[in-house]
Amino acid sequence: MMQKQTNPYLKDHRLADVIAAITTLGLYKFYKLDFAGWANRISGPAKTANHWEQVLREHPEFFRVNSHDNKASLIWRRQNPRNFDVDAEAEILPDHQITGDAYNRISRKPLAPTEITALIGVAVNLHDRAIEEQQSRMWWIPLATAVLAFVGGLLGTLMGK
Repeated sequence: MMQKQTNPYLKDHRLADVIAAITTLGLYKFYKLDFAGWANRISGPAKTANHWEQVLREHPEFFRVNSHDNKASLIWRRQNPRNFDVDAEAEILPDHQITGDAYNRISRKPLAPTEITALIGVAVNLHDRAIEEQQSRMWWIPLATAVLAFVGGLLGTLMGK
């Protein structure tokens, strides 16, 4: 039997974690790091690499894991060309013209504040939808409570006679 998966936005502190990850992955000078690197950047020792790996993997609407399954990046940022010199903090020649150690210092340009704000807005909307969906599945609880109260009252009346 297939078990229905819970929406990841309904996990404790998940919206805050997604917002922190969007902000960090969108602004840090390197666009792609391993999970331990992102854990250190996002929360320091407060949360482990395993925690951040789970967050990043459970939100493919924002994040992607590379083909070696060991590094993650923000999808929107991956759309920028890889021509950002992290040391000079400036755009440079296309990356195919750079060789050697200098190539490792080239990344994708960080997102603009408006782009980060837009992604956070999407995360908040998805979180709100998850809560609304969860609440809509609970429509029967007030009805069942009312029926049980009525039946209990009816039984109490009948037993009292």
